[in-house]
Order: sequence, then C-alpha cells, then structure tokens
Amino acid sequence: MGQAATQPSTNWHLKENGRDHHTSKFSSKELIVRRGQAFTVTFNGTRQPEQNLTFIAETGPKPSKLAKTQATFGISSTMSTESWSAILQSTSSNSVSISISSPPNAVIGRYKLSVQTTSSGSSSPGILGTFVLLFNPWSSGDDVFMPNKAECEEYVLEEFGIIFAGNKNHINSFGWNFGQFQGDILNICLAMLDRSLNYRQDPATDVSHRNDPKYLGRVLSAMVNANDDQGVLLGNWSGNYEGGKSPNSWTGSGEILQNWKKSGFKPVRYGQCWVFAAVLTTVLRCLGIPTRTITNFSSAHDADGNLRVDEFYDASGNHLDRNFHVWNESWFSRSDLGPSYSGWQVLDATPQEESGGIYQCGPASRNAIKEGDVDLDYDCPFVFAEVNADCMYWNYEATTGKKTLMFSKSTVIGQFISTKAVGRDDRVDITIDYKYEEGSTKERDIFKKARKKLGLEDKFDPTAPTPQEIDQKPDISGRFKVAGPLEVGKDLSLILVLENLQSDTKTVHVNMTAWSTVYTRRPVHEIRKDSISATLSPKEEIQLPIKILYTEYQQQLTTDNTIQVTALCHVEGGIQVLVQRDITLDNPAIDIQVLGEAKVNKEVDVEVIFTNPIDMELMNCVLQVQGNDLLRGILEIDVPPVKASEKSSTKFKLIPFETGRKHLLVNFSCDKFADIKTFKMVNVID
Repeated sequence: MGQAATQPSTNWHLKENGRDHHTSKFSSKELIVRRGQAFTVTFNGTRQPEQNLTFIAETGPKPSKLAKTQATFGISSTMSTESWSAILQSTSSNSVSISISSPPNAVIGRYKLSVQTTSSGSSSPGILGTFVLLFNPWSSGDDVFMPNKAECEEYVLEEFGIIFAGNKNHINSFGWNFGQFQGDILNICLAMLDRSLNYRQDPATDVSHRNDPKYLGRVLSAMVNANDDQGVLLGNWSGNYEGGKSPNSWTGSGEILQNWKKSGFKPVRYGQCWVFAAVLTTVLRCLGIPTRTITNFSSAHDADGNLRVDEFYDASGNHLDRNFHVWNESWFSRSDLGPSYSGWQVLDATPQEESGGIYQCGPASRNAIKEGDVDLDYDCPFVFAEVNADCMYWNYEATTGKKTLMFSKSTVIGQFISTKAVGRDDRVDITIDYKYEEGSTKERDIFKKARKKLGLEDKFDPTAPTPQEIDQKPDISGRFKVAGPLEVGKDLSLILVLENLQSDTKTVHVNMTAWSTVYTRRPVHEIRKDSISATLSPKEEIQLPIKILYTEYQQQLTTDNTIQVTALCHVEGGIQVLVQRDITLDNPAIDIQVLGEAKVNKEVDVEVIFTNPIDMELMNCVLQVQGNDLLRGILEIDVPPVKASEKSSTKFKLIPFETGRKHLLVNFSCDKFADIKTFKMVNVID
C-alpha cells in the first residue's frame, strides 16, 4: 500500500484562465473553463515534482472511461486534440504548474480533478478540487463553433436582450435581463440538468450525452416548462394570474431561476412564450451554446399536423378558439443530418404539443424548415406550420354543427420574424431565413414538398375545403382603419371600410364584436357587441365609424393590452365576409434620465419620470429597477399616488461596478396600468 495522500493546495489561476476562456464575467470562486482549450493549474504538496504525475478528471455519478465521463492522463510533450492531456509548464522545489486541455467534444459539467504521483511502486492520489467545463463557441473543433466573434459576444456573453411583441401591424419591444453570469445561475443550470426526466431514469447515460448540444437543447426545452418534470415555469394563458406573477411582470430570468431554486425546485408561476424563451436563452448562453430569442408574428399552432390552421367564428362574429409566438434559435452543427442542416436550430420551451411523449420541441434545423425537409429530426413539421401553414376561416353554426368556409389565405401565417441585431438595440427581420418570398412559386413548391413528405398530398381529408369553396369570390371587401391613437387610457377610434365589388346594389348585415384577448388571440372579456345594416350602391365604398371608450374597455383589458375587433358581414344572397383586426394598445411612456456621468464605484443619480395620461388618480404605484453591473438584485420603490394628468418623478442612486455598455431596466405598475416597461443604455466609464 502507498502512503496516505497529503491534500495538495491548488492555485486555479482564476483571473488568467477566466480571461483566456471568456468566463471572467462569472462571479464564481470556482474555475470555469471551456472545452477544447488549455487552462493552467498550479499545485504543491508533491515532494518530487519530477515523479510521474497522473491526472484523473471525472464527472457525473458513475464516472467511466467508456462513457467518456472519466479521463486518466499523464504529462506529455504536446497537447492532444482528441483526448484530455497535460503539459508541464514549470516546476519549483515544491510546486508544479500544468497546462491541461480537454477534447473539443468533452462532456460539459462539474468535474473533480485529482492527481496521483507514482514513485517506487507506491501510488498516492490527491484531490486538486473541482472545476466546471462549458461549451466553447470560440474553438473550431466544437459543435457550437461560431466563426464570427461579434456574434459570439452577442449570443453567449451579452446579458441584455430585446424581445419583440405586439402584432404584425404594430410591433413593439421590451428589454430583458438574461443575467446568465449572475450569482448562482450556473449552479442552477447544472441542477436543471440533474433534475431532468432523462437523468432521473438513467443518470450515467444522461451525463455521457452532455457533450452534445442537440441532446442538451432538447432536454432543456422540456425542463424550462413544468409540464412533465417539475421544470422551471408553469404556463398560464387565462388572463387570470392569481397565485403567482403575471407573465408580463417579469423583466429578467435571474429572479425566475432563483425563485425556482429557493422554493425547492417547485415550478414558478407564471410564464408565457417569451418568458419560456428568455429563460432558455439564459440557460443555454450560460452553458456556452450561442442562443437568441425569435419572435414570429401571426404564428400558427398546427395541432393535427396537416399544415393547415382552421379559425372558427360564430354568427355574431365571435372568434372561437396568435398574434405572435417567441421561440429560440441555438447555433450548432448537425452531424446527424449533414453539414447543410448545421447552423441555427429552432428550440421551443413553450409547452404546446408533446414530442416523444413529453412537452419539448426541437432542435429543428432552420435550413430544413426553409427547404421543406419536414421529415428530419426534430419536430420540423410543427415548426414549419408555425411559419408556413395555410389559414382557413370558417363560419360555424353550433345548433347544426355546419361549417362554411368564408375564405382561405396562404400568406397570412409567419410574418416579420424578428430578433435583436448583433451589437445594437435594433430589430432585424429574418423571415427570408425561414421561407422563400411569400406567394412566390418557390414558396408554394416548398409547401407542396412538405405536404408530400408528410403523406398529405394523396390522403383524403374530409375536413378540407372543396375547390369550389376555395374559388368562391366575395361580393364586398372590408377592412378596419385606425383613426386615432392606440394608447391605453385613450378612446379607441376605428373606421370599418366596406366596398361593394359588384355592379349591382348589395345589402349587408354586420355583426361586430370587440373582445379583450391575451397575446395568443384567446378572447377573455367581451367589450362590445353591435349590429348594423347598410346598403351599398354598385362599386360604392362606405365608412362606418366605431368608437370604443376607455371607460368601456378599461376593466376588461388584459395585461397584454390587446383587443380583437371582428365584423362578420352577411351579404344578402352572397357569401359571408370576415373583417378582423388585432389591436395592441401602447402603455403611456416612461422616461429614464441618468443625471451625470456613470463611473465605476461612484454614485450617480437616476430619475424616472411618468405622466398620468388619464383623469383618474393612480394608486398602488410600484417601480422595479434592475441592471447587471449597475445594481445588485432588484430595487423596488413604492411611488406615491399620481393625481390625474400629473407628473411623477422618482429618484434613486446607482453605484456601477463594471465598465462598458450596460442596460437599466425599469417596470412601473399601478392600479390602472400594468407593467409599463422601458430600458436605457448606460455607458459606464473608469
């Protein structure tokens, strides 16, 4: 038997290694490095450094060489790109500096590093400590390698994001604090992996697959929602958020992930699509997989896999049941599909449909979606339909069960697909990366190719419209025009424009409804129901003004500030015409002023100004402020009541602790307005 090991003391060179591995933003006392790249460690306690040194790096509950969760390696003269290796850098009388390198496809996670010295037949291992190994988009051998350095900065290192919302007529945006390097977030992300269904069923096999971004992306898309596995967030689309927080009230992922851990990993209430997507962005960026949030306007949910979405309306024009949907793209290669399908991959953590028996979605290659290759793994038909489905609008009579096609559109689904620009706070439209130009021959050919691959071309579909139904032409056309400001607190003025397309007189009976909705277009409260009749002379256009008072909609509005206005026009002797508009109302503006220069470790005053736009006093006013490297945690300030049309000013102090472009996020709520958000870029200097 060898002598008892003396515990070596270890210098992990946190500063130098952190700088070289792009991990210095983590606020950890533990070494965090990226795979496929060398790091330096110095340790003492070896009496004769020139003895043979053997290192053991191991991760997971049952480390094994076969599963690539354990590596044993000695000192060699050159670094290996295929396996773990060590090079001697320097020795002194009682310490050794070693450069250790992992292969670019190593399993990621927390490792234990030990060293054995072998001399004259005795072996004595000593534990050097633990370190965390992450994906490495800066390394050309890594599956997540991203050649563009500015994109690496944005999609891995940037902690601030912008999420686009609203609807296709009126895109708005808000800031989000991803905060992937803050506090305990890395440990929470690693805990998330150890709480997945896959880990619970077979821990050793699950850990051995953690070298693969495809695998991790899919597992984490399931873990961010709570549907199968006590994951992070519980979804709620009802408009009633009692027992939790309204999804609109979150401004960052950190609070959600910390709450999940603090509660003993009970699901946090509540999330909607952008919250699921933002949390998944945080987790994947934290682990080193380049990731961004994507908003798809007029997004479809194809529940039955026929690449067709059916919308039903009753005789009054009530919508029987998405303005937008937010998912993720992550960047990695697809060795399972071939190089042409590498690059951006769609992942979606919002629980919509089961995939493989659980609520997870992706990775679906974005190139496969564009080319209609919907037979490829994973969940390509579902994502293809979200951006490409044909939309059928039906009239449904509940008493007889009869449905009549009013019209169909092949160009309405998947518009203005948006993401934040690299290095700028702007919107970039990436619709062309998901599909060929709407209405082009190429786009229709791809749609047919997708239907054929899914076996839908030759299959009889009893629910499909007949060619006669599709070809029927309406006698009138209609549209809603906005005739005033779209702001919460102001009356909503619209004009229903109807035009007779025929050369004979037409009589039209219009059933109009206005409902408050959530962003998925699910109706929540009825605001208005009207009927009106009009006679249109040949080729005549008429304008019918519609005014919805603030006092009418104020109590009914959801926190999404969305109203759907529908006019179902029954033309005597002709087919029905549906006119519809989804309206997103803007919250009043809120302004942030930084009063002076922002310098590291120096106090600077900030003022938040808000003017009450309505003729009622605002009560229960609360201001929430957060911003990485500007203040720690979330600052909550109770604001005194704001009288009708009065200006409110709230001041507080910041002490920035890092230089560079930082973002301050503000969220103001009161009894009449929910979650008025804004952000300001603050340039912090030395």
